[in-house]
Amino acid sequence: MVGQRHPRPTVGRPYNSCMPNLFIGLISGTSADGIDAALVECDDAAPAHCLLRLGRTYRWAPGLRARLVALGQGGDCTSLDELGTLDIQVARAFADAANALLAEAGVSAAQVRAIGSHGQTVRHRPRADVPFTLQLGDGATIAERTGITTVDGLRQRDVAAGGQGAPLLPGLHAALLAHPEETRAVLNLGGIANVTLLPAGVGAVLGFDTGPANALLDAWCERHTGQHYDDDGAWAAGGALDEALLHRLLAEPWFTHPPPKSSGREQFHLAWLEACLQGDEAPADVQRTLLELTAASVADALHATQTTTRRLLVCGGGVHNPLLMARLAARLPGVIVESTAAHGVDPDFIEAMGFAWLARETLAGRPGNLPAVTGAAGPRILGAIHPA
Repeated sequence: MVGQRHPRPTVGRPYNSCMPNLFIGLISGTSADGIDAALVECDDAAPAHCLLRLGRTYRWAPGLRARLVALGQGGDCTSLDELGTLDIQVARAFADAANALLAEAGVSAAQVRAIGSHGQTVRHRPRADVPFTLQLGDGATIAERTGITTVDGLRQRDVAAGGQGAPLLPGLHAALLAHPEETRAVLNLGGIANVTLLPAGVGAVLGFDTGPANALLDAWCERHTGQHYDDDGAWAAGGALDEALLHRLLAEPWFTHPPPKSSGREQFHLAWLEACLQGDEAPADVQRTLLELTAASVADALHATQTTTRRLLVCGGGVHNPLLMARLAARLPGVIVESTAAHGVDPDFIEAMGFAWLARETLAGRPGNLPAVTGAAGPRILGAIHPA
């Protein structure tokens, strides 16, 4: 980890060092474009209370990031020694991120009740004959290097109970963004896109992955431009939509699977894309088509599962891509498409906030999953606790 990437103003009230019940959430998403760290205030008396106090993104060391991306796209470790080493390297980077966040906030480790660490996913196989999900980033190492109780392994218990292990944050989305008189959906445009359905009134909260988002866009961009991501979607905007390619991509059977469902780089990776190419496509046209794939798969999912959606609240890195936001709006006529920032929730750090919130739920002895979302056999207390 070598520093911050794109620090943005924090949404929320000014930080107060006397605030009770502070937690840290740490996550590196499917794109592995950085470690998101969030200092969050929670309130035990109000489970829905979760406010961001400071959020930052810290870069991976380039060599470590490249190895994690390769593993996430289906590559294999060379040995058990390499896997063990990567597990500790990721944990050390996560601990460094937490310590840097505390230093900037002027908060001591003793003031933080726990860290909720998602880790870095390198395999996610909840539909396999022997289901599993694997995240690197040893929680014991994080606890040791920060002096803060750490909760990790937050997906495994749900998978053990027959669930997808994802998405885990629809409960937080409902707490922060549901409206009693308006049917909404929350869209996280991370490496993979996932949606939370928030019907008006007392309807059940549902959520699932809809397909690829930044992971494929970033990988294709990096291959052809050397840049880790397509800044503001400018490269895609210069390309032309390839309707035939889009049709081939949307023919992927995964898109027709009913929820609950989740996915990752092991499903949507460059080799998957290349199998759909004819070989003469201009790289910018492919980028434009991948962007349209994200918009189309999200719109198709909403049309199939919640036709009464009136507002789509977007978070994750894709919210900063104006072309992607415009294409979502175009494919969802009658739906207001806007950033979660319009509702006081920082779109860059809601995922990290969610893992702080899940750590709070684990320490309180409350389930963190929603079985209707993940398909698990029932509510489960998530994660393993590593005391400070």
